[in-house]
Amino acid sequence: MNPHKLLQKALASPANLRFEDACTLARAFGFHLSRVKGSHHIFVHPSVRELLNLQDVRGKAKPYQVRQLLQLVERYNLSLGGEE
Repeated sequence: MNPHKLLQKALASPANLRFEDACTLARAFGFHLSRVKGSHHIFVHPSVRELLNLQDVRGKAKPYQVRQLLQLVERYNLSLGGEE
C-alpha cells in the first residue's frame, strides 16, 4: 500500500492498523529493523535516539505503539522516503 495512504489510515485509526502496514510505514520514514525478540520488533533510525517497538497481536499492531511511531515522526520532523 502507498505510504501516504498508510499514514492517513494510521492517523485516522491507529487501532485498526495491520502489523505489516505499521512496519511498512516505519520503513517509509527511514526506520530499519534492528532485532526481533519474541513478538517485539525493534526498529532504529539513524537520526532518532529512541527505539521504536512494534508488536504483532493477531495480525494487528498495538494502537499505542502506532501512536508512538507518529509521535516520533512529529518530534523528529521525519518525512516519508524520497520527500524533503
